[in-house]
Amino acid sequence: MCGCGQVSFLIPECGILSEELKNLVMQTGPYYFVKNLPLHELITHEFISTFIKKGSCCALTYNTNIDEDNAVALLPNGTLILSLDKDTYEETGLQGRPSQFSGRKIMKFIVSIDLMELSLNLDSKKYERISWSFKEKKPLKFDFLLAWHNTGSEESTMMSYFSKYQIQEHQPKVALSTLRDLQCPVLQSSELEGTPDVSCRALELFDWLGAVFSNVDLNNEPNSFISTYCCPQPSTVVAKAYLCTITGFILPEKICLLLEHLCHYYDEPKLAPWVTLSVQGFADSPVSWGKNEHGFRKGGEHLYNFVIFNNQDYWLQMAVGANDHCPP
Repeated sequence: MCGCGQVSFLIPECGILSEELKNLVMQTGPYYFVKNLPLHELITHEFISTFIKKGSCCALTYNTNIDEDNAVALLPNGTLILSLDKDTYEETGLQGRPSQFSGRKIMKFIVSIDLMELSLNLDSKKYERISWSFKEKKPLKFDFLLAWHNTGSEESTMMSYFSKYQIQEHQPKVALSTLRDLQCPVLQSSELEGTPDVSCRALELFDWLGAVFSNVDLNNEPNSFISTYCCPQPSTVVAKAYLCTITGFILPEKICLLLEHLCHYYDEPKLAPWVTLSVQGFADSPVSWGKNEHGFRKGGEHLYNFVIFNNQDYWLQMAVGANDHCPP
């Protein structure tokens, strides 16, 4: 994923977060919005040296529809992915491949550029051709979301680096809530398929989490015209559960820190039988897992969920839309 759009974690039998975990949540930003940024800015020697070689940099075009618009993503490993319509692709003169979501009539193409490899020889014909394409032959501009995780000691310079463009710094939106008397599925870490009257299936938990994160009423009232969904059985009622949702442009390194902290949640005895961390990718991102192409079709889903048990077992659930390649 080239950064994710939303991260949520749920901790049953918890009414308040530790200061350490709350600080981690509040430090998931910043990210940046740059308006009308020329694409050639992402392949310059200065950009590659400043941001890609000295940390982890992600970028994603903003407000573009992957199934009909041109879209671009910069991955943490320095790969630039372009999803281009047929006319734009032909005008750029770059080498790519047809989109796997094309029908009989190919309307979209995928171009992949390894910026780390490209930077090894900026005098090469390949670099000159790409640079000429982006600057002169087919200049492309997009509104971009950008984020950078610096592995060194230098302060971030993204605001000053793109100061000649319209750039805004943003912090992710954080929603913290305590859910009371929440009916939770009973799980056993060794039983992915569940056991009748003993534990629920992993897929049932996945559906239930989606309902909880969406604030769906799970009472299954007979007169409800909105939802008849209810908690899978067997279940148990917890007095309190803590739900945290972070929304923005969030780097993988920030998610790893949250996951690592949640893995240490049981270093001291806790009442919670399990905790979950769910990550939702952008529906209109050109990629899903690794460099796998992502399509929208009906919903553009690509997400994963960790379930961490009090015995240090864990489940990893991964999901994509019907047309995407299965996750690794």
